[in-house]
Amino acid sequence: MRSHLRLPRLSWRFIPVWQRNYLVWKKLAIPSILGNLADPMLYMLGLGYGLGSLLPDVGGMPYLTFLAAGTVAYSTMNAATFEVLYSSFSRMHVQRTWDAILNAPLTLDDVMLGELTWAVSKSLLSGLAILAVIWGLELYGNFWMTLWIIPVVALVGFCFGGMGLVMNAVSPSFDFFLYYFTLVITPMVLLCGVFFPVSQLPPLLQSVSAWLPLTHAVNLARPLVLGKSPDDIVLHGAALYAYGFVGYIIALALTRRRLLK
Repeated sequence: MRSHLRLPRLSWRFIPVWQRNYLVWKKLAIPSILGNLADPMLYMLGLGYGLGSLLPDVGGMPYLTFLAAGTVAYSTMNAATFEVLYSSFSRMHVQRTWDAILNAPLTLDDVMLGELTWAVSKSLLSGLAILAVIWGLELYGNFWMTLWIIPVVALVGFCFGGMGLVMNAVSPSFDFFLYYFTLVITPMVLLCGVFFPVSQLPPLLQSVSAWLPLTHAVNLARPLVLGKSPDDIVLHGAALYAYGFVGYIIALALTRRRLLK
């Protein structure tokens, strides 16, 4: 493992990998977009209008606005995670696409970076779609301030893309990903302020939540929806970048050990 754990050798050769994934996705673009959007849209509209009509303002804003801001981060996380798990695993293990690519003058570092940037691109589509709904329903405080959500969405996609590639590197089958969703993704959705304020949790869970990446994403996205500048921008941004970068380095080492024996 130590021999595989080294910094990636980055080059522009990751771009053809990204282009290849884009060309394949383009053939099924509409079903893919609908699949990525259905879950967060149902949550936002169903809970926002249904449950929101029964609740008072949450944190000084209507519940639908509160939920919409959290859904931006939630949708971005899901899009990046699904891409680097199911799609990347299929290309690596089932279809053996990575093996074919590695016969060209590309390295595994290029392939992994191409996969990560593609996951960021997919997460941007999901985040922008939810942002368009926020604009359409006029749930924002300041239109120009909401534009800053776009780089936040890209950073969140990078974070969860890097983390998900770790699971892709060690998974023996698609079924293994259920453990990641059950033990990591679902607890974050419930603990990180997507559906209700973190302040409603017991103190111990609040402390746990403060360390989770989705909390940092929500803490950046929600103020921007309200037209405000987030507190501790550098802290939250650095935490998301650190999770993504460390995850990518670990994933690259594990994938080298798996494929380059």
